[in-house]
Amino acid sequence: MSQEFELARDWFLAGRRVDMGELAQARSISRATLHRRVGSRDLLLGEILWSLSEVTIAHLWPSCVGRGAAGIADFVSGYVRFANESPPFRDFLRREPERALRLLTTRASVCQRRTTEKLVTLLEGEVDAGRLVPPLPVPDLAYLLVRIGESFVYTDVITGDAPDAAKAHAAVTALLT
Repeated sequence: MSQEFELARDWFLAGRRVDMGELAQARSISRATLHRRVGSRDLLLGEILWSLSEVTIAHLWPSCVGRGAAGIADFVSGYVRFANESPPFRDFLRREPERALRLLTTRASVCQRRTTEKLVTLLEGEVDAGRLVPPLPVPDLAYLLVRIGESFVYTDVITGDAPDAAKAHAAVTALLT
């Protein structure tokens, strides 16, 4: 990871807005050099968000209760809980809701694509172990599970209701059982 990425990630974790001009100035480089190193602001923020998600995913599955449908439901609701309880993430969502939704919920986003890929791997492991009979092809199921999770992370932005990991758990359980 570049020093620019690390500094931007530190700012994000501190609840500070990641501004490309300020970041270039802090690193004593031009904006053009910064863009060559880290890409656009959206790309940089997407990578920061993914770096946080990736760590969460790596720690979450081993700690889930059970396997099969129960484990998958626990995994999705745990991921939702992490997002809902993350002050830097919630600050970003409040500060820049449209950008956050675009970066996190579109097929082009690194976060959604990579989270779906991780979930495909997890689901395939459960299917191969005989602990899960998927109601859809695994790639479609993984995408749907990610979208269910997103629905209960961004509820406050979309409908004004409070985000709720328990509802994500119930929705995944209903789908898989």
